[in-house]
Amino acid sequence: MNKAIFNINTLIRPNVLKMKSYSSARDEFKDFSSEMIFLDANENPFDTDVNRYPDPQQQKLKRLLSKQKSIPTNQILLGNGSDEVLDLIFRAFCEPAKDNVITLPPTYGMYSVLANLNNIENREVLLDESFQPKTDEILKNVDKHTKLLFICSPNNPTGNLIASEKILNLLNTFNGIVVIDEAYIDFSKAESWISKLNEFPNLIVTQTLSKAYGMAGIRLGICYASAEIIAVLNKIKPPYNINELTQNRAVEQLRNSKEVEAEIALLVEERAQILKALVKVRFIEKIYQTHSNFILIKVDDAENRYTQLLEKGIVVRNRNTQPLCENTLRITIGTPSENKKLITILKEL
Repeated sequence: MNKAIFNINTLIRPNVLKMKSYSSARDEFKDFSSEMIFLDANENPFDTDVNRYPDPQQQKLKRLLSKQKSIPTNQILLGNGSDEVLDLIFRAFCEPAKDNVITLPPTYGMYSVLANLNNIENREVLLDESFQPKTDEILKNVDKHTKLLFICSPNNPTGNLIASEKILNLLNTFNGIVVIDEAYIDFSKAESWISKLNEFPNLIVTQTLSKAYGMAGIRLGICYASAEIIAVLNKIKPPYNINELTQNRAVEQLRNSKEVEAEIALLVEERAQILKALVKVRFIEKIYQTHSNFILIKVDDAENRYTQLLEKGIVVRNRNTQPLCENTLRITIGTPSENKKLITILKEL
């Protein structure tokens, strides 16, 4: 994408371009270094640890992420899970009943849900048999109203990385915004696409603390993009979308990087051991390459094997209904003891 010809203003919805964002009390007064009496936000004055509104821009958390990822804070947006981030992207750039987006099934289901929710046409272009994008077919489906292209890499539910040369091709030829969902990037040796943000003004990268950081319960999604795109998303986000408890817990876990890295290493090691063991399970017909914390397998009868595992106390995900995923089960990597039990049961079925 040529920086000289890319103009973000041509992609933003006209009403969003014109609107002014809501200014909260904590946006207007930001100096917390002095001892002040706060009578500006209609809060309860009695200290409960959470009686005050949280920082609407989550500066402490963003500074920590900025240091760890080498990304300026003005290129970071935080959401109530990645789903809120994705929804904000739809709201900022897609005009309901007019614009369209492209998704690449089989992939994360919320792209389609959010397209329907926002009344945006979703043009689905199936991945090929190797779960890679059909670049030419994608570009054939693009018209002047195509605003977003969603690429999940490593992909869910397939687990594979999307080939970098295919992504580069799309970044260079697609006139809209390419959203790369990296929810599982920590389990891969591949470099994150956030390293390319300054090269491609039409690139958005989303990540999460739900997977590798073990914080699915606090709901924190992260968006990295150009300062211009982040400014647009900040304009339309709810003023206090990340609560105080989430901010504090996220800071605590991000500072605990050595333990997180150790857990990731253990999960990757366990993944390798499970892959070796699955080869010996007679009813598994195919084991798909994975760079994630899960493995997709093709079995003789997904419905039957799913039910059998349930009866043995193990819940996996049946992906049989997804395109190109006939008779497949998705298995998340558990603790060593959970994985050992899984393998024992699979061999006994």
